[in-house]
Amino acid sequence: MSDVAPLDPTETPWHVCHTRPRCEKKFATLLVAERFDHYLPLIASVRRYGAQIKRFTKPLFPGYVFARIGPTRKSRVYQQDLLARVIAVEDAPRFLRQLADVRLIVASGLELSLHPLIHRGSRVRVVSGPLRGLEGIVDDPVNPKGIILAVDVLQQGLHVRMPLADLQVLP
Repeated sequence: MSDVAPLDPTETPWHVCHTRPRCEKKFATLLVAERFDHYLPLIASVRRYGAQIKRFTKPLFPGYVFARIGPTRKSRVYQQDLLARVIAVEDAPRFLRQLADVRLIVASGLELSLHPLIHRGSRVRVVSGPLRGLEGIVDDPVNPKGIILAVDVLQQGLHVRMPLADLQVLP
């Protein structure tokens, strides 16, 4: 996959390319052939199938590839029906700082995992443990101590200590 040149927000704009399922690597190969700068963060993965162990790389962000695409060449990225949509990056300096952070973390080789951002007041569902299925509101994601389960009729809430790993963000 292409390693992107130094990030400069004044150059061709960056886009988030949302690919069709399991097409990230194919799309990145197309971008190489078309000479687009891009970044597809890949992480190592190991799966056990009975006695066999398979090692491979997989996208850190399933379904997404970051690419520099100029307006005159945008139609070229749709040529093989690998994309669902292209999302313009609104705040380029912030995006580029975050992308540089992602690169640094991926290159470090440290173990990492993807988690949804959870904000104070986010509605969540408990996905494991004895309270599985309950819904509540996140108390404080910066210093998480659990969720608040509402008892609306009493205008009260029950605070339950719970790790964020046990929660799923609701739409």
